Amino acid sequence: METNIIVHNKMQEKMIELSFIQNKIYEIRGYKVMLDYDLAEMYEVETRRLNEQVKRNSKRFPSDFMFQLTNQEVTNLISQFATSSWGGTRKLPYAFTEHGITMLASVLKSEKAINTNIQIVRAFIALRQYALGYAELKQELENYMNKNDKKIGSICEILEELVSQKRELEKPRTPIGFVQKTIKNQTL
Repeated sequence: METNIIVHNKMQEKMIELSFIQNKIYEIRGYKVMLDYDLAEMYEVETRRLNEQVKRNSKRFPSDFMFQLTNQEVTNLISQFATSSWGGTRKLPYAFTEHGITMLASVLKSEKAINTNIQIVRAFIALRQYALGYAELKQELENYMNKNDKKIGSICEILEELVSQKRELEKPRTPIGFVQKTIKNQTL
C-alpha cells in the first residue's frame, strides 16, 4: 500500500513538472521555444552563466536552434501576462528551440542539467502528441460535420417542400356548386 502511494506521488510530481515546463514553452517565429531565463531557473544557474556557456559554444547553436528576441517580440510576450515577471532585465532574452535545448545538455554537463533536459524533451514530445491528437480530432469533427451537413440539407429540402404544399392548401378556393346571390337582405 505504501509503495502505491510513493509511486502515485512520483507520478503526480512528474505531471506537475511536465505541466510546469509546458507552461514555459512559447511559440515565437513559428517555433516552440523556451526562454533563457526560464531554462536558467530550471537548471538552477544564473541566466548570464547559461548565456556565457552558449556563447563559448556558439557553433553548436545555429539560428534554428537559438535566436535572440526583438524588442517587439519581448513587448508582445510581456503583454500576454497580467503581471510581468521580467524583473527589469537589461538584455533581450534568447529563445531556444527543442533542438537548442537538447544541445544545451552537451554544454551544461551537470547532473541537474541532464535530468532537466530529459524532462524538457518529454514536455516537447507531449506537446507534439497533443497537437497530433488535436489534428486528428479536428479532422474527425470536420468529417462528421460534412456528413451531417448533407443530412441537414436533405431535411431542409423536405421542410421547404412541405411548407410550399401547405401554402397551396391554404390558398382560397373557388366555391363549387350553386351560389345564391343576395341583394340587400333579399334572396333571389
